[in-house]
Amino acid sequence: MDPGEFRACPLRVHALLHDVPLEDAWAIRLPGGGAGRTIQDVRAVFIAGVEAAPPMVKGLFRLRGRIGALLGWDQQRPAWNAESYVHRLSAADRAQSTAAPGTPDGRLSLLYRFENEQLSELRNATVHAFSSLSIRPTPGGYLAYLAIYVQPVHRFTRLYMRAIAPFRRLVVYPAIIRKVQGAWAERYGGESAPGHGIRAGPSLLPPEHCAPPQPNDSSG
Repeated sequence: MDPGEFRACPLRVHALLHDVPLEDAWAIRLPGGGAGRTIQDVRAVFIAGVEAAPPMVKGLFRLRGRIGALLGWDQQRPAWNAESYVHRLSAADRAQSTAAPGTPDGRLSLLYRFENEQLSELRNATVHAFSSLSIRPTPGGYLAYLAIYVQPVHRFTRLYMRAIAPFRRLVVYPAIIRKVQGAWAERYGGESAPGHGIRAGPSLLPPEHCAPPQPNDSSG
């Protein structure tokens, strides 16, 4: 999706990561679901989607893991703890979050989890990355946003991100998102069709999808 459309959404992540480059942004249509779905529901289907990823995607994950182990990219270093963006959280962020900062979120570490969005971070020897996940109700269902921010940690970061971009954008994300939509359809109803409902190109979503809620908006 067009990064400008994502930045128009009223989300906390925009201010918190105002100086971090936005690497990828995806809008994912989730039909049905009924009323009252939250970020926990979206997180659950994303976990299911990753677990059900096709063999090619899992193979890419294993390859990255082996290379990282060989080169020591993922070996944690005490100095990295001081670089966490947890210090950017306000008292209101901490009070609103339903989980404590630093809570494990898969391979990442949670910064906050609100009712409609969450942000996690990952620091290793190649990147300081952030994963933003959010949800908004739409007519007939919901729209989930997945955004990846990457703060370079050295000159190699940009080269590394360019090298893996085709795999991320053409293989990994589309495959996982299709599995996410399938898991959503199984759990909450709606339709799932391969290749439909994934929005990654420019100007594919009208701006009103990210308009702030109006007084009569059912999202409250």
